[in-house]
Amino acid sequence: MTEKIYATPCGTIHYWISKKEDSNQPSLIFLPGLTADHRLFDKQISYFESKYQVFVWDAPGHAASWPFTFTFSLFDKAKWLNEILAVENIKSPVIIGQSMGGYVGQAYAELFPDQLKGFISIDSAPLQKCYVTNTELWLLKRMEPVYRYYPWKSLVKAGSNGVATSEYGRQLMQKMMQVYEGDQKRYAKIAGHGFRILAEAMEADLLYKLDCPALLICGEKDHAGSCIRYNKAWHRKTGISLEWIKNAGHNSNTDDPDRINQLIENFLRTQITTEDF
Repeated sequence: MTEKIYATPCGTIHYWISKKEDSNQPSLIFLPGLTADHRLFDKQISYFESKYQVFVWDAPGHAASWPFTFTFSLFDKAKWLNEILAVENIKSPVIIGQSMGGYVGQAYAELFPDQLKGFISIDSAPLQKCYVTNTELWLLKRMEPVYRYYPWKSLVKAGSNGVATSEYGRQLMQKMMQVYEGDQKRYAKIAGHGFRILAEAMEADLLYKLDCPALLICGEKDHAGSCIRYNKAWHRKTGISLEWIKNAGHNSNTDDPDRINQLIENFLRTQITTEDF
């Protein structure tokens, strides 16, 4: 994987990419969740980088993508992603988004529906307003103080134990949170801003329709918000296939990477056609 940078009006985005010249293969675009960084997908990158062109980033404001001004929207993130893909001449993206990364993928689908070749949601949820309550939207826009004043050591423990069931997943989340050791204000800003732009995108009440092959994945022990309830409703309303990951939490791709990799590979083999690549 080669690390590269892309300049935006708000700051510089760091991303990693493995180049393959086979134009008849999709490119896998891995988008980590809120406060996580590119390491979230280490087990997927190591598995797929020899088979496909693979991309992963530190989302704006996260880890290496810093300093960054928090004036951007969810749609700005999707636009910047599209600009980076254009620079890299990636024309057949399959977005694989975990949690917030899945929301970015849906915003991308709204803005660039003809470009997206496939979408996999890992422990994410639908972006449509009809799935959330007004109370949930109100809370999403007021989360920054919670993260700013919560005792840091307790926050790291709760954050790492709360998103994963495996020792690997918990240790990895702890390492990703430790990037912000000594700067809890920055961590709180990342989280608070992320939840706020998510609420604003939901309040926009757009269709966020997926006109490409799609797959929903959720850990059976995902206790982050109402993720399980959202995925059940998403599957029921749209008919998109939903796969449950046994004994996995919110970061199910770190709790059972082999199963996740198997699902991704099967999706690519059975759902993604190369005729128009």
